[in-house]
Amino acid sequence: MENVKVTLVKSLISCQKGQIATAHSLGLKRPGDFTVQANNACLQGKIKVISHLVKVEAV
Repeated sequence: MENVKVTLVKSLISCQKGQIATAHSLGLKRPGDFTVQANNACLQGKIKVISHLVKVEAV
């Protein structure tokens, strides 16, 4: 299974509560924060919810 790097590029200010909770569940709190996680169906669903706020790169 490959890993992906998820980086928060936009602020969570004025986002919906569900989007903020999704970002926090990924460990993203401020713009510039990033995490490296295993690419699976659960992660893809979370990325879909906040796709306009994050940048995803293969590692």
